[in-house]
Amino acid sequence: MQRKKGFNRSLNMNRIGFDNEKYLKEQSSAILERVKKFNNKLYLEFGGKLLFDYHASRVLPGFDPNVKMRLLQKLKDKADIILCIYAGDIERKKLRADFGITYDVDALKLIDDLKDRGLRVAGVVITRFDNQAAAKIFKNKLERRNIRVYTHKAIRGYPADIDLIVSDEGYGANEYIETEKPLVIVTGPGPGSGKLATCLSQVYHDYKRGIKAGYAKFETFPIWNLPLKHPVNMAYEAATADIGDFNLIDPFHLEAYNKEAINYNRDVETFPVLKKILEKITGTESIYKSPTDMGVNRAGFGIINDEVVREAAKQEIIRRYFRYGCEYAMGFASKETVQRVELLMKELNLKPEDRKVVMPARQAAKEAEKKNKGDEGIFCGAAIELRNGLIVTGKNSPLMHSASSLVLNAIKELAGIPDKTHLLSPNTIESIGKLKKNILSKKTVSLDLGETLIALSISAATNPNAKLAMEKLKELKSCEVHITHIPTPGDEAGLRELGVNLTSDPNFSSKNLFIS
Repeated sequence: MQRKKGFNRSLNMNRIGFDNEKYLKEQSSAILERVKKFNNKLYLEFGGKLLFDYHASRVLPGFDPNVKMRLLQKLKDKADIILCIYAGDIERKKLRADFGITYDVDALKLIDDLKDRGLRVAGVVITRFDNQAAAKIFKNKLERRNIRVYTHKAIRGYPADIDLIVSDEGYGANEYIETEKPLVIVTGPGPGSGKLATCLSQVYHDYKRGIKAGYAKFETFPIWNLPLKHPVNMAYEAATADIGDFNLIDPFHLEAYNKEAINYNRDVETFPVLKKILEKITGTESIYKSPTDMGVNRAGFGIINDEVVREAAKQEIIRRYFRYGCEYAMGFASKETVQRVELLMKELNLKPEDRKVVMPARQAAKEAEKKNKGDEGIFCGAAIELRNGLIVTGKNSPLMHSASSLVLNAIKELAGIPDKTHLLSPNTIESIGKLKKNILSKKTVSLDLGETLIALSISAATNPNAKLAMEKLKELKSCEVHITHIPTPGDEAGLRELGVNLTSDPNFSSKNLFIS
């Protein structure tokens, strides 16, 4: 095990750049003020992740990844919730990368999470529904658990044909969702879930019923009152490089108020049409003069240390660079996506090696190769930066993956256990290897991280050192980790469960196309 002191980083790891309480106060006040402007009936398009917003917590140190849920709990006596999911995302099994679960499973999880916090979902809307087989199964599953499900078909000519859209053949053809509270939160997993169309459809139906409802948008990024080239806003561009979003100065806001405000391309492009749709529905001139006006985001007012959030955002851009590089290698991302993030890094003079765990991980891989000179295998290295700034490394061996040795080395360090002490009995490792090779017919017998954690929990029953070390696993949460090769499913799942911020070089850990 290699240890390396990280003095500068250790001073900064626990620095806070964002004040949650200040943000909650500002944000709830802004939303309630907007509700009053629309006769106590507002449909609020709730963008971004409602729970576990780890992007926000990484770029705004101190940001509670569940602060939006806390906001909803603060407003729950005044709010109903509608959950949208695009039928196409269900059909192609689109993944939420931070959890490794599909969007439909994420929707189910979100309903449970809301219920656990005393918040009720008024209904689930499957948008752009066209009788897709997977979407129908999803609908049946929810309805058989007594959850109201609505289906909205794609509207012909959307969004250009305003006369058709704002008619009984357009929004009027959509099922109306009954709500009781003055504020209706419209949310859903991922971009393109149909939140905006659902909001406008509801506003149309309300006006037909004599209810003068309104629309507003809540989205954390980009932060409108930060500069265009602020790293936090650039990190948003990196996070959405796969869908080609980019930030710009809101031209409508600049013209109306002679003030700069930051928005992103899709909101700016759709604003003229959206404004016309709202005006046609309401029959009056819109109160909104810019897409920024439509927003109620107050995240910028929660920033209390600009230096801290700038540095954190730069690190997030580097993480995105590694992520897209791996996705490109695996065929999930395009070369253009990788190039977009490379351009952002050049603008900020960033290099991949500016991530502190990268070089120690690569050095560990070189040491493994040197130690096993002559072997034909692929040598992997891994590094973690602990909360005290210490960097610990691990490397692969015939017995275990580099992620496995890394985690064992890290918890030994945290528990003060000597490096030479075994946490796992050699007999246990050998027995698992025989099971994998002789019984399960696996090609590789070395332990991935998932298997290693199970073995550790078994050892903890009889080995005091293993028990002590296992209790230190929770201290790895939010630590930075880099691996020199794309992690196997068992390693990736294990690291995700530990809650580390993982990156890897876009190299495969085996020469085989299929690993069993």
